[in-house]
Amino acid sequence: MHAFHVHYRNTQGTLMRILNAISRRAIDMPYVQAEPHGYNHKVSLLLELNPKQIGQLFRDWHAIVDVVSVSAGAPTEDMMELAESWDAARHPPVAASSGDSARAAMA
Repeated sequence: MHAFHVHYRNTQGTLMRILNAISRRAIDMPYVQAEPHGYNHKVSLLLELNPKQIGQLFRDWHAIVDVVSVSAGAPTEDMMELAESWDAARHPPVAASSGDSARAAMA
């Protein structure tokens, strides 16, 4: 897992363009936190990426006009804890019934 911090000017649509660069590659975002940071804003992301995807995202983020800086670092314990709960929540619970209701619905 890689932690990314993108500093940007909070103009209309900037955060969506940052997140869209990730979502169009079908990458899971188990941790996203956007907050004010001085005169600008910062979004912190936790992503599972290969080196090629890291380069693509850095290129895309730097191409956004209102992005001030992009940095990568080690994920914090809070990020990893929330990412683990994200993995657990992704899988729906297994049905506890014996299937009688499914057979009744098919009849």
